Amino acid sequence: MKVKKGDLVQMITGKDRGKRGRVLEARPSERRVIVENLNVQKRHTRPRPIRDSSRMGGAQVVPGGILDKAAAVSVSNVMVVCPVCGNPTRVAMAEKEIKGEIVRVRVCKRQGCGQEIDK
Repeated sequence: MKVKKGDLVQMITGKDRGKRGRVLEARPSERRVIVENLNVQKRHTRPRPIRDSSRMGGAQVVPGGILDKAAAVSVSNVMVVCPVCGNPTRVAMAEKEIKGEIVRVRVCKRQGCGQEIDK
């Protein structure tokens, strides 16, 4: 999977098509990512008491209500945004030598760009 935590991605399908956001969590085994403020779903929760709150005095309660929660989206529905050219792009892997070691880095595949995504 060529999308990592912290990457700026753009949605290419679905109700949030064209919107951009940062990857909060990557799940390579499921091939899914969670993007902040995209694919938001409502979650109804009931009030629940906090455990071990006896030291604070009275019983404390976590408030319930309707919460907005970002749901996981398939990695095929997002594209990484190149930090150099600012466009959504496919990602290629290139080998680079750093201090005598060969390291694989992610590279923008847009024609005319070809810059590193990992800085």
